[in-house]
Amino acid sequence: MITIVLTNRNRDIQTIKNCLNSLQEQANKEFTLFFVDYGSSPDYLKELKKVIENYPELKFISCPVSGQLWNKSRAINIALQRCTTPYFFVGDVDMLFHTDFIQKLNLLTDENSITYFQVGFLNKKETFQNKGFEKSKVAFKSQKEATGMSLYPTHILKSINGYDEFYHGWGAEDTDVHVRLFNLGIQVKFYDKEILLKHQWHTKIYRTGLSKDPFHFKLEKINNAYLQISKKTKQRIANKNSLWGKIPKEEEYNRLNEKTDFIFDIAPEDSKINALISHLCNFEHKIISVIITDVSTRSKIKQFVKKMCGKKYLSYLKMRSINDLLLHEIIMRYRNLPYQYSYDERKKVIEFKIYFS
Repeated sequence: MITIVLTNRNRDIQTIKNCLNSLQEQANKEFTLFFVDYGSSPDYLKELKKVIENYPELKFISCPVSGQLWNKSRAINIALQRCTTPYFFVGDVDMLFHTDFIQKLNLLTDENSITYFQVGFLNKKETFQNKGFEKSKVAFKSQKEATGMSLYPTHILKSINGYDEFYHGWGAEDTDVHVRLFNLGIQVKFYDKEILLKHQWHTKIYRTGLSKDPFHFKLEKINNAYLQISKKTKQRIANKNSLWGKIPKEEEYNRLNEKTDFIFDIAPEDSKINALISHLCNFEHKIISVIITDVSTRSKIKQFVKKMCGKKYLSYLKMRSINDLLLHEIIMRYRNLPYQYSYDERKKVIEFKIYFS
């Protein structure tokens, strides 16, 4: 038997309906389906839960991590930790599934290999016409480099601690798993004999600084550089020094609504920013709120003139740089803690709240 996991954050409701309907129409209905919502907005979540009610067999997990970086790896691992079937398939809420997809998966199961699938991509017009799987025409197909839709023997994926939860944002987490399993001696197969999955078109504003979600401006490049090091050093096991697949506890996240123990309202001075980051590890059982507001251009010019005159001056960091510094620190040290983060680039204000449990 096979478990399928779908992960989501604020994806178009109709896209999700189309995906779930295609799974509901499977010729072989012997599979387990996990739907992990990782931090959708409260209003969206209300609408999503109404939709989910129409799919009673679905195992729905809601993670109260709105205002946190997207972490697909953790969302997948949450389902993997709860998986009791011999095989585990990582899907996507953007997909339409062929009616014989589960049947085909069962034929392709192999304890000593993983299989990932070629995907047919629909254009915007074709997607919005909602023709269903068979009648939707493919604009182009994915190639071997696209490693997302993958079937794994569950015990093997668990043996390498699942997906590497270092990867936040988008990019490289799927390839990373394939690389580590290959290093373990597991055969990696690409299935392109037929199109069994079709990708619905959607906007990608969530992968830009225009999104309301936290956004690290250099993270995709860091993810890819991290992957290259994993390849070079032949890594096999991920998440060696941290818990993986940890489900967020709502009662802990609710603490963020309580009175703050300490508030730090600071300017973007490099000394203050670095001191704050260095001090975060010293808090226990405290709620910390940080507000960083950019200074005026006039103030920056004034400090620059002082520097040129050989006088004592304040050194200011760029707000984007501070944003990336803080988010990287969160990824490395505090990613499993309850936190909320936002950066308003127009107002030049960063707001960050965290509960050190």
